[in-house]
Amino acid sequence: MIDDFAKEYLHNELRVRREVMVWKLDGLSEYDIRRPLTLTGTNLLGLIKHLSLSESRYFGEVFHRPFPEPMPRWDDLEARGADMWATEEETRDEIVDRYRRVAAHSDATITALAIDSPGYVPWWPRPNVMLFNILVHTVSETSRHAGHADILREQLDGSTGTTAEYASSQRDPAIWEALRTKIEQAAKLATGKA
Repeated sequence: MIDDFAKEYLHNELRVRREVMVWKLDGLSEYDIRRPLTLTGTNLLGLIKHLSLSESRYFGEVFHRPFPEPMPRWDDLEARGADMWATEEETRDEIVDRYRRVAAHSDATITALAIDSPGYVPWWPRPNVMLFNILVHTVSETSRHAGHADILREQLDGSTGTTAEYASSQRDPAIWEALRTKIEQAAKLATGKA
């Protein structure tokens, strides 16, 4: 009974996080979803492209259920890093649609297998895993990138939250600036720099 509960709970968490990732693109221009917003080039569309590749591997080849479309292999050193950004030829719809197809493939794998079904992750130091391990790992990774996406989106237009329903309302910029000033002052006082 706990196995079924754990599997469904983790699967649902993954579904929710996927929708958060896609929602972060809503209402943004092609430029804004693609442009690098950190020193390392992190961008919203690249995060979704990366999660597509990652999830296709974890719920595909790890359980001998390869995703049916061509994807770079985990050991393709020349392709490393290319999943973190979109080329000018790749469209938003193409990347989001692929993410949804990967999700459907992953969902089929999760549904078909028991939570203790064995898998093999050749790029991990301890490669013998169960579906449980991969569910926890993928929920964690998707949640991590959803946090990145939240910060990136906030940088672009001040929007935060996990869905349109729970998004923070756009506050007056003066309110945000007053809060930032208060936090900056506390940081300075804590270090004796005020």
